[in-house]
Amino acid sequence: MKLVWFRNDLRVRDNQALYSACLASDGTPVVAVAVLSPAQWLMQDEANCRVQFWLANLCELSKDLAALNIPLKILRAGSNNEVPDQLLALSTRLNVDSIYFNHEYAEYEQRRDDAVYMLFQAHQLRVESFHADTIIKPGTLRNKQGQPFKVFTPFSKAWRVRFTDEWPETLPMPAPQPLCTVQADPIPDGLVYDAPVQSIWHDHLWPAGSEEAHQRLARFAESKAAEYKSHRDFPAMDATSALSPYLTVGAISSRQCLAGLRAYSGDPEWLDNQWTSELIWREFYRHLLVDFPEMNQLLPFKPDVESRLTWSSDDQLFEAWCRGETGFALVDAGMKQLLATGWMHNRLRMVTASFLTKLLRQDWRKGARFFMQHLIDGDFASNLGGWQWSASVGADAAPYFRIFSPMRQADRFDAHGEYVARWIPELASLKGVQRFDPMFGADVGRPLPIIDYAHARSQSLDDYNLAS
Repeated sequence: MKLVWFRNDLRVRDNQALYSACLASDGTPVVAVAVLSPAQWLMQDEANCRVQFWLANLCELSKDLAALNIPLKILRAGSNNEVPDQLLALSTRLNVDSIYFNHEYAEYEQRRDDAVYMLFQAHQLRVESFHADTIIKPGTLRNKQGQPFKVFTPFSKAWRVRFTDEWPETLPMPAPQPLCTVQADPIPDGLVYDAPVQSIWHDHLWPAGSEEAHQRLARFAESKAAEYKSHRDFPAMDATSALSPYLTVGAISSRQCLAGLRAYSGDPEWLDNQWTSELIWREFYRHLLVDFPEMNQLLPFKPDVESRLTWSSDDQLFEAWCRGETGFALVDAGMKQLLATGWMHNRLRMVTASFLTKLLRQDWRKGARFFMQHLIDGDFASNLGGWQWSASVGADAAPYFRIFSPMRQADRFDAHGEYVARWIPELASLKGVQRFDPMFGADVGRPLPIIDYAHARSQSLDDYNLAS
């Protein structure tokens, strides 16, 4: 019997581990397993909304597997340390000879998987692992000097060359397997997860399942992908793919996304589409975790830059940012979108992160943790990479200390205040630029700015420059 261990790869199509197990089964049953580990989720700051979304997708996966005669077993573990023994005990009960899974790249997961490998090998059981979360295997893409890429643009160029040379195709759904006498376990409905933030999964915003993910992909590729580059930064527009939560739990793969873009968009230059670049960014951050493992310890990619910064410990400023009560309309709208939905437009992720780190002078780690505790698409690699980039301590080619002005960003990307009025209803009675003017905002109950922007910007730049 073959055992397939599902983690954040909750799909039956383009799943190397599942496909390979079914090919190797040789007429014997295939059983799937997933592990529930709330204590580990808590340790890693998994958002409650993400956990509930993951469980809902696990339920959809169980149905898809049942159609293939593959029962899904559910194990419970307190933490990753308990997972290897749990898997071995299940394998012993079911007379399993091989376990199959797809790689994850964060340190917690790598240590867990290494422990599973060693334990199973010690008991003469085969371990087969695959790279399904990335299109190009981390650790294999190198510059002309044979070194890992440290900047995105040359990485993306090399990535596209490798992709074109190898052209990895998506895998089909495996054929139905022989009937299995093992009974599937029920998926817990509304698992109690004692997270410090009880963020809510809104199923009307994010319906679970691979079918939903592929429908979104088709709609995006057909109607939005052509104008994605020009429209993606305007948060009031419905211009993004809205696929990030599905990619995070693996209801759809990056390979499937590219295949869908190619098939549905009709664009012969699809590989150079801006949305393709966003998928490559996702890969880039995973490659960085493997090539620079110290990042897993929340150490900066550029320690020389962080050594020049002084972080403030003003909890009041941080709490105002968390609540979306800074007095800067665009920042606050982004934070309120996050609090209400578990998701935030990417432009606003950059604006709010820059505001916290550059103007409030708060340690980027605090912001990264807050995001992970609230995001339905919380992803360790992408979240870590994005926050380090925003704080100027990450993989960024910019030779200067970038500070996003919330006022200029609003003028460029929400000139009529449509987005801020959507998430701060009291501003809806105001018109145009009044929605961004703190004095007008105060008249309708909004807080005054918690900092003087010009002074804060000058202080931040002085801090950076004086230490250089």
